Amino acid sequence: MPLNSITKNGLILAGFALVTTGLIALTFDGTKAKIDEQRAKKKLATLNEVIPPALYNNQLYLDCTMVKDPALGKEPKAVYRARMDGQDVALAIEFTAPDGYSGDIHLIAGVRTNGEVLGVRALEHKETPGLGDKIEMNVSNWMLSFNGKSYDEDKAKQWQVKKDGGQFDQFTGATITPRAVVGSVARTLRYLSANQQQLFNQSTDCQAGALSEGQN
Repeated sequence: MPLNSITKNGLILAGFALVTTGLIALTFDGTKAKIDEQRAKKKLATLNEVIPPALYNNQLYLDCTMVKDPALGKEPKAVYRARMDGQDVALAIEFTAPDGYSGDIHLIAGVRTNGEVLGVRALEHKETPGLGDKIEMNVSNWMLSFNGKSYDEDKAKQWQVKKDGGQFDQFTGATITPRAVVGSVARTLRYLSANQQQLFNQSTDCQAGALSEGQN
């Protein structure tokens, strides 16, 4: 093949590669924007499940900070501050139960300033379908058993499943999952009780304020 033909074909291939790369980049940017938008909507929806919108008028999903404490898990966790006309109302905090049947169970809880639980939801888990997945609201309403409760150190034994002498139902054929969730919620409530004011006053750090990527 003549040299000029080789050069011409090389230039055509190079041009094709550049155009293809450009199209992929444009597609990625467009898709990423849509994914980010959906993620933001999902984040706000989850927050509104654990802290009812009627209780606050600030931008909850932007009024956030990051904390790291063994009681909440190994990784830094996001905390969202709910305020009404500038007054502190409640906190939504992410945390992890490390002792689920199939590993980590990532959760979020909304808690009033008086310690009352407004709601708890599972964000991500790998628990067994038909057994441990009853922590999902579309499978069971078990998570609602936390609503209205608060942690009292003098009544710590109540924060166990009934099989262990506590007040929370276990699942038929599955005790490890609810036991892990109840214990983790109790640890988180203790943490909030000891650090509530600091969390409300801590500087805003929303760079990681989105609910963990990839969580359900």
